[in-house]
Amino acid sequence: MGIFDEMRKYGHEQVIFLQHRRTGLKSIIAIHDTTAGPALGGCRMRPYESEEEMLLDVLRLSRGMTYKCGIVDVDNGGGKCVIWGNPHKDKTAEMFRALGRFVDGLGGRFYTGTDVGTYPQDFVHAKRETPYIVGVPVEYGGSGDSSVPTALGVIQGIRATAMKLWNSTDLSGKTFAVQGLGKVGYKVAVSLAEQGAHLIVSDVVMENIERLQQAVPEATVATPDAIFEVHCDMFVPCALGAILNDQTIPRLRCKAVVGSANNQLLDEEKHGAMLQQRGILYAPDYLVNAGGLIQVADELLGVNPDRVTAKTMAIYDILLRVYDYAEQHQLPTSLAANRIVEERLATVADLKSICS
Repeated sequence: MGIFDEMRKYGHEQVIFLQHRRTGLKSIIAIHDTTAGPALGGCRMRPYESEEEMLLDVLRLSRGMTYKCGIVDVDNGGGKCVIWGNPHKDKTAEMFRALGRFVDGLGGRFYTGTDVGTYPQDFVHAKRETPYIVGVPVEYGGSGDSSVPTALGVIQGIRATAMKLWNSTDLSGKTFAVQGLGKVGYKVAVSLAEQGAHLIVSDVVMENIERLQQAVPEATVATPDAIFEVHCDMFVPCALGAILNDQTIPRLRCKAVVGSANNQLLDEEKHGAMLQQRGILYAPDYLVNAGGLIQVADELLGVNPDRVTAKTMAIYDILLRVYDYAEQHQLPTSLAANRIVEERLATVADLKSICS
């Protein structure tokens, strides 16, 4: 893989490779864009198959963070951190202290916290070495569980999509296929059931399904493969990315896709257009799942739960604006959202040319 070619392709400013042999830390930090402010993005831990897979993941995720920050108008750019390892076997407190030392060396260009495979308690250890950590537990000065506002943002995206499709936010009697019942997917599924929706759910982890069935006994369970082709009103992907591709899009039997998973489109332009051609309304994932980002970015201003809720609720209005922009300009919604962000970043860059 040509690393500089990949950086140029995605528009990155900086990629840093980290290794600490005694703790086993192997990590990459990618800083995509700092036009709006210091880069902000979570730290993911996965047993990657290769260095190339790891690098591609951090490049795609960090670029998505720039657009996520831009679409909800927070004063941060996009970054991401990934750690190579099994989060259930390889994680230690010392590993995260080592990560904190490396993050501190960036001098505030990058703030990080939890993501897939990591938890707030992990970053209590990192925070011993650097102040550039967000999303730690409340008792350590953080804002709490970021999956709560993330799930709220997904519900707001679903409500906005319902308004676009049916001119109503009433979800009772509608059917939702929820893929992934982890930290966010579980909360989304329970909230939908509380609003009278029918659920079809899937997860590769049986314990997650059992927990959901205890909360919503009437939910129907589908296999991880069959979830793509169940008849439903909305498909709600809340697991990993790249699940909308040449193989899966033709199988969808839904009116819309609205979920929390990052980078759902394997190819943003191609697969956004495929959904548009099939008449499936797509809610850009980096907007729908921005609630957690809103919360951790708010920590940098001082923890204010009411402000976080207000900004997360606004995802409803922003998504309706994206749908309208896509219609007006005859674009897939994924590209419409990108264009809105790019116009905003160009304006912010121009504003910063004014000397103070």
